[in-house]
Amino acid sequence: MNLSRLEAPRVRDVPLLIPPYEDWYCPNCGIAERIRGLPPNAGRYHTCPQLHMLTAPLIRANVYCAVTAEERADYLNGETQATGDDGRPYMAVRTTRDDGDDLLVNPGVARMRAS
Repeated sequence: MNLSRLEAPRVRDVPLLIPPYEDWYCPNCGIAERIRGLPPNAGRYHTCPQLHMLTAPLIRANVYCAVTAEERADYLNGETQATGDDGRPYMAVRTTRDDGDDLLVNPGVARMRAS
């Protein structure tokens, strides 16, 4: 090895680290996608036709859970609330796993009238 002459590494000598792919799916409508890895605690969402066209999370492959839409239980009284394609107000989309629940909440919308 000749140390008197240092050479820069060639492109083909440097390994490229390609992030792994992850598989995501919806347990309700069956949509699936494969994307490059996301940062920790990041999620994917889609508009699910089986959950009345509400925004629902995609689940990582090999994770078994239930995703359900929760109807609003109280009276709207003129408030604006996210509604599904069936016209009913939904307050949340719940993801139930063995180790706990996650909620994607649809809060009521504030309105203002300028005079």
